[in-house]
Amino acid sequence: MSAPQQSKSSNPLNEALRASRYLLVVAFAFSVFVNFLMLTGPLFMLQVYDRVLGSRSEETLVALLALVLFLFGLMWLLDFARTRLIGRFGARLQMRLDGRVFRSQLQRADRMPNGASPSRDLETLQAFYASPALTAMMDAPFTPLFVAVMFIFHPLLGWFAVVAALVLVAITLLNQVLTAHRLYEAQQTVEIGHRFADNARRAREIIRSQGMLGPVTERFLARRIGALTRSMEAIDLTGAFSTFTKVFRLALQSMVLAVGAWLVLGGEITAGAMIAGSILLGRALAPIEQLIGRWTQITRARQARRALSTFLAEAPDAMVRTRLPRPEGRLDVTEVTYAPVPGKPPILAKISFSVEPGEALGVIGRSGSGKTSIAKTILGLLPPTLGEVRLGGALIDHYSAEDLGAHVGYLPQDPMLITGTISENIARMSLEPDSAKVVEAAQKAKAHELILSLPEGYDSRVEDNEIALSGGQRQRIALARALYGDPVLLVLDEPNSALDHEGSDALNKAIRTMKAEGRSVIVMTHRPVAISECDRLMVVDQGQVKAIGPRDEIVKSMMKNASDVRRVIGGAAGS
Repeated sequence: MSAPQQSKSSNPLNEALRASRYLLVVAFAFSVFVNFLMLTGPLFMLQVYDRVLGSRSEETLVALLALVLFLFGLMWLLDFARTRLIGRFGARLQMRLDGRVFRSQLQRADRMPNGASPSRDLETLQAFYASPALTAMMDAPFTPLFVAVMFIFHPLLGWFAVVAALVLVAITLLNQVLTAHRLYEAQQTVEIGHRFADNARRAREIIRSQGMLGPVTERFLARRIGALTRSMEAIDLTGAFSTFTKVFRLALQSMVLAVGAWLVLGGEITAGAMIAGSILLGRALAPIEQLIGRWTQITRARQARRALSTFLAEAPDAMVRTRLPRPEGRLDVTEVTYAPVPGKPPILAKISFSVEPGEALGVIGRSGSGKTSIAKTILGLLPPTLGEVRLGGALIDHYSAEDLGAHVGYLPQDPMLITGTISENIARMSLEPDSAKVVEAAQKAKAHELILSLPEGYDSRVEDNEIALSGGQRQRIALARALYGDPVLLVLDEPNSALDHEGSDALNKAIRTMKAEGRSVIVMTHRPVAISECDRLMVVDQGQVKAIGPRDEIVKSMMKNASDVRRVIGGAAGS
């Protein structure tokens, strides 16, 4: 059942924006003073032409100059403070949401649309709030102030400014209509290129070994050229509007100067008013010009805000759970059905089984039969559509993600290691790894000697191919990570896929130790050697339980090569 849609007022993004909006309020208050102080230049020009030159008073000139320099210094301080406040607003927004967005991305990665990157959307939004675009938006409401002053000088100058402003506003709206879709298409095309490059980088070994480098490069270049083409189309269009606006504003200033000169010749205004009117018009139209020039950034910020708001609304923060005591290793799965797409056959259908403390259950079946989905359901990664999963008598939903992870060890099919040291990986990226437990887990996985042979031992870093680890070595380190912290339940998904004989022996020994200590183990596999320590077997096919019972009985009744399987099991158990 889907989570209820949050109201707009309770959206986490809106809450984060409201939490620091006082910074924007203060910044806008500073904008009021800054824009009033913008009148300093035109008024000084007016006084110099009409008063100083007429009276030829040097004392008046010095006094006016001192006052103007003081006002310009004050304007600089206020404008600088406004810029700092706006920048800190964006930084606080990112600080408040970074952790939540990152956690939600990890939790909902399989349900996010291709190319979606909420973290990148947050960065885009933060960059917008720290950019001059927001300053221009704060200055735009004061355009009528400068126009009003021009009306004071002469109505004709005022109406000229009104018409000029309306023309620029029309250009802004036309820019929005013509470029919004192109900018969106360009951004989507760029994202497609990034996804293809990421996918090719992950498959680099296959590409190089199978002679695919040339075709893959050509396909990459085709996507890049398409992205560049659409980006250039959008840039050309926005650039046309931006450059036209800039030249048009300069032309308007010359035109208003000509109008002012005509009025001076007619004796209707003074020369000072003519010069001041030209400066005021440039100042009145400057915010509109800046908005048009930064329209691409504004559009991207608006798209990022919409996408981020939707993402956060659909990914409510996890509720704080009452911390439960450490459970015993009893797992109960009851009538679990998982159907990710309504109306289509479920991946899992009415799966029921239990594992007692000190017992190992082997889940066998063909590839695609549902073994990995069962493992992910046990781990809480796939929420059941129907049914329930309990660990130690409590629903796994009643454990926080951190507590459940501490109680359950998991070895996935792909033993991916995270950027960091070997020690940090085994300690599950703990900020304060317990060195004794790290070494103990590595020894249980028979990875201790392997790790010591690395250049920096446990402090060797796993990133950017600084150290070359084989699949089997990575799987042993991942096994040590699964065993770290003495979990009560160990879930192994195809654990022998890359292990050699020594690694398989370490795996079987670890399973025996877990059973002896009263913990439970579940092994998902189709390899006979992996079930040598299992007490019971469960056969799954097409997401359903076909049989479950003691290991030898299931082997005898379900497998055609039962004698070969028993011989392998016997050999592995005796090793």
